[in-house]
Order: sequence, then C-alpha cells, then structure tokens
Amino acid sequence: MLKDFQQFEFGGKAIFVKAVMKPPFRFDVDMGNDACFYFIKSGLARVVAPTDAATFKQDEGVVLQCGRYISDYLELNADEDCEAVAVHFYPEILKLIYDNELPDFLVGIEKIVPSTIDRVESSTLLSNYINSLDFYFNNPSLVSDELLKLKLKELLLLLAKTDNVSVVRSLLTGVFDRHQLNFKEIIEANVYTNITLNELAQLSGLSLSSFKREFKKYYTSTPARYFKTKRLERAAKLLRNTTLRVSEVAYDCGFNDVAHFSKSFHAEYGINPSEF
Repeated sequence: MLKDFQQFEFGGKAIFVKAVMKPPFRFDVDMGNDACFYFIKSGLARVVAPTDAATFKQDEGVVLQCGRYISDYLELNADEDCEAVAVHFYPEILKLIYDNELPDFLVGIEKIVPSTIDRVESSTLLSNYINSLDFYFNNPSLVSDELLKLKLKELLLLLAKTDNVSVVRSLLTGVFDRHQLNFKEIIEANVYTNITLNELAQLSGLSLSSFKREFKKYYTSTPARYFKTKRLERAAKLLRNTTLRVSEVAYDCGFNDVAHFSKSFHAEYGINPSEF
C-alpha cells in the first residue's frame, strides 16, 4: 500500500520523488529516457531489470539506467514501512542545468559501457544529502526551479567526489547513449530466475499475447516449454557436478516449489532428483 507520495517537478518532469510504502508493495516503472538514483531510507527493496536484479536495504542506493523495472518493497518487520527517495536524470534537463556543457568529471563518458543497475556505496555525505531533501519535502513552498537545479548538481558532485565516480559516469553514459536491449538478451538473462511470464512481458515492453508471439518467432517453442527444458537441463548438471541440496538446485534453476521441481524432473528423466 502506498501511504505517502511527493514529487518536485522541473521542466515539466518529476525530478525528486519521495514515497512511503507499507510492504509488501510492488510497482512497475518505465523510464523511457531517464536514469535514476534510488535510495532506500528504511526497509528492504528489490529491483528487477530486464537483464539484472539487485536487493538493497536501509541507507543503500542504486543507479538505474533507462528502461523498465519492477520494484518490490519487502516486509522485514510487521510494523515497519519502506521509505525511498528517487532522483531522476533526463538528458534535456542535464543539458539545461549545465548550459549544454558537461563538467570536467564527466569528460569521456562516451567510452564507458553503462550497466543496468549499479550499487552506490553508502557514505555519511550521501546520507546527509538525502536527509536534507526531507526539509524541502516538509516545506514545499520553499522549493524553486533554481533550488532544484542546485540540488541536482549537488548530488552529481557528491557522487563524483566519492568512490562512486565511476557509477555517476556510467549513469550519464546511459542517459546520453542508451543501449537498446534486444528481445533475446532479456530472455536469456531470465531463463533461471523465478520471474513470471507477465512480468517478463512487462520488462520487454509487450503485452502477454505479443510476448508469446515474439517468443515463438525466436525460439519456435512456447515460453513455458522452453524455460522448463532449460531449467531441468541446468538442474541435471548441478545435481551431477555439485554437492548442492535438491532444494538449492530447485531455487537456483528458477523453481519456486521443490515438490513441483521434483515432479517435473521425474517426468523428464524418469528418476527423482535425490536419486539422480
């Protein structure tokens, strides 16, 4: 349940966003041409991208590139809320606040290959910056365009002056030179995850029916049959070559239920996983 939501806009776009959620809570995000610095003030969150995923807790942050994401806020304690702050970076806004000339610490960003999710190391400076935003969320009448520009620049400078300089360079590379993921990249990155077909379709930017048609075109198989076959093949290799328990193998290969995994494995290989 979403308990509180605030945002400050600049140039008609949401730049600073604060949300308080009662977990478990899930929402989908489509960042067409913007990247985002995402900081968890309290609670536990998991972000799933088309080809990556990350879990982070209180006082940790991540940088998310342009693209589609599924965000889960997970329950730690029954009475604890999750609170998150997001700062969005749009190419047109960045060019505006820097007068079309990026600062020296961003020179050469075109040579960096951005990753989808980058974890940001926590620091006192960063925590103090996030806490400083609370004052403005509590006093929105004091917020102006000039203030928003200064706070956006301040965050970039903080990241650049700490061990996170490579992260901010990667972030802005993704903003100005977005890497377009193809359909097969998204599929192959999620073969062994427990993501649902509906969620995979969302991350691919397709309806479920369109996703299934696209899948058949690339793999000449249904998603369910393809994923099941690949996961069982991987499970057989792990059972043969590792000392992992059956339950560990099941979860590692994308099965949510051990009993279902055992039944599927027996149907495919004619023997129980433990016996195999």
